[in-house]
Amino acid sequence: MSFSPDISQQIARARGDLRMGVPIVILGAGSDVLVQAVETLTPERVAAARALDGNTVLAITARRAETLKARAYDGDLARIIVPGDADLRWIGALADPSDDLGNPMKGPLRSMREGNADGHRIALQLTKDARLLPAALISDLENGTAFAAQHGLTSLFAVQVQPLLGNAAHFDDVIHARLPMSVSDAGRLHVFRPDDGAEEHYAIVIGNPDRSLPVLTRLHSACFTGDVMGSLKCDCGPQLRGALAQMGTRGAGVLLYLNQEGRGIGLANKMRAYSLQDQGFDTVEANHRLGFEDDERDFRIGAAILKELGIRKVRLLTNNPAKIDMMQKTGIEVTERVPLKLGENTHNHEYLRTKASKSGHML
Repeated sequence: MSFSPDISQQIARARGDLRMGVPIVILGAGSDVLVQAVETLTPERVAAARALDGNTVLAITARRAETLKARAYDGDLARIIVPGDADLRWIGALADPSDDLGNPMKGPLRSMREGNADGHRIALQLTKDARLLPAALISDLENGTAFAAQHGLTSLFAVQVQPLLGNAAHFDDVIHARLPMSVSDAGRLHVFRPDDGAEEHYAIVIGNPDRSLPVLTRLHSACFTGDVMGSLKCDCGPQLRGALAQMGTRGAGVLLYLNQEGRGIGLANKMRAYSLQDQGFDTVEANHRLGFEDDERDFRIGAAILKELGIRKVRLLTNNPAKIDMMQKTGIEVTERVPLKLGENTHNHEYLRTKASKSGHML
């Protein structure tokens, strides 16, 4: 038996390294490349990357490239050529849109169109999974294996990583225990842990739902600002409490609390999006300027946890048709959509309007 980490564990290690500002190496993606997350980059490591013999580029998503008027020749991403005199401030300004309105002229920007972009694509997905800004400084390496060994860096083979990125994880029911709540004395909390080192997710089971019948179910994405702080910028808190109240009244139901804050971009990026909204952009526009899609959540997580709980048919408490579609595609039958229209106020009226007009929510 080997004590070495498998590829899934190596990917989790790479995510952690990028969050801490430690570079990683991706091997065999056309050429070997050194990857550094822009959000955790330091001036010293920028200088060290520029001292390498290979080319250094800034990888950004096509969404961010659209904002910067940069060519995304690779379709889903752009490889911006970094000028010789570029410093961390210049690189950071391309990655972070916080000062786009104050400093709109960042170009002209030149994008690479030749060569393999697989390593850049992997790098951007890893930064997203690490809940960082989706931008990476990437430098070509002559011998990535030797470089990684010399500097003690995590290295990943692209051919091993690519099939795993975007795959659904397996979830284990680590522990569950009785949890009396204000809506019901008969509550239980299950903690589900994925095998890929990502966030844990929770299932709150009210009563003893009959698995042979459709179970009243809510897939609720974590919202620290709304659920905990009572934010008026969204309707998440009222939806959470309203869903639990319905289950308590009926005596049975399941609420999945999925740690996919800010539509899957993480709390820090969600706050960046809030800041952009204060500048006049709506929710979707803010996500795009940051380099994210409208919604980065993975609703397959909910389906996997429901199956672990022995639930195959649900009455889904939702206004979001994407949740219904994903449940159906992953083997969970949605027998009924139960509307959950709560929490509108003067502060979130435009937010709800955008959810309806741009994200298709049935409000």
